[in-house]
Amino acid sequence: MNKKEGVYHIPALLDESLDGLAVRLSGIYVDVTLGGGGHSLGILNRLGDEGRLYGFDQDADAEANIPDDHRFVFIRSNFRYLSNFLRYHSILQVDGILADLGVSSHHFDNEARGFSFRFDRTLDMRMNNRAGQTAFDILNTYPEEKLSDLLHHYGELKEARKIASLIVRSRDVQPILSSGTLIELLQPFVRKGKENKFLAQFFQALRIEVNDEMNALREMLQQALEVLKPGGRLVIITYHSLEDRLVKHFMRSGNFEGESQQDFFGNRLSPFLLINNKVITPSKTEIDKNPRVRSAKLRIAEKK
Repeated sequence: MNKKEGVYHIPALLDESLDGLAVRLSGIYVDVTLGGGGHSLGILNRLGDEGRLYGFDQDADAEANIPDDHRFVFIRSNFRYLSNFLRYHSILQVDGILADLGVSSHHFDNEARGFSFRFDRTLDMRMNNRAGQTAFDILNTYPEEKLSDLLHHYGELKEARKIASLIVRSRDVQPILSSGTLIELLQPFVRKGKENKFLAQFFQALRIEVNDEMNALREMLQQALEVLKPGGRLVIITYHSLEDRLVKHFMRSGNFEGESQQDFFGNRLSPFLLINNKVITPSKTEIDKNPRVRSAKLRIAEKK
């Protein structure tokens, strides 16, 4: 573990998220995104000998980062199955849950995984590379309308319909096999000086669809509310507006629409107390050291 620390993934907003978790010495905690293990190591450093930490990750590569610590239990699963696996381990309630929703540096830098548009590789993008459809499958089989919808909703691309139409026409002639072929196909929609932003939005849309990320996040948040003890902390780091909006609404209202109920006196009813009313973002120093955290946003809530 120590050899890989700082190589696989530099944890974002580490001190801020650990402070937000308010780790108790004998508490039970869950890191639902083990990844490179940076946040988990931080939690373990603050836990006492009686404390316990459960780490989730669906990616086989993350298993190389499992801490060698008797207080840690690794669960090879998507975090959408949070409550099921905690029950399997006879855990009904926990003191805190942490999620870092970013794609790790390891994924972006691993050419074979197909997450980055920097490499001309097969279009995969699966977090769990043992199951599920790939980006190749989506691009070459989805109906035009479905392609357009995901590019619009998940990539927030204004010309989603035209892009989807071009993809369908092109694949009818020849399958879209690699990221290089895809990028070449998309050139008519790339504005001068905006190529990286456009491609980032497009690849984000594909990745979210491949891994069903938004539905998984909704399911995890709902289960987090169930398994957190009163006073337990929910700490979430997001990286794009879709995730952040979902988390913000859920923490403020207990639902994903952000529609708060009110009591007789007009006071907002919510299952959470917001610990930070203003979102926490990385410092300039952290961004200088790790530019990939520049879009990170940290939200913290406590279950009432």
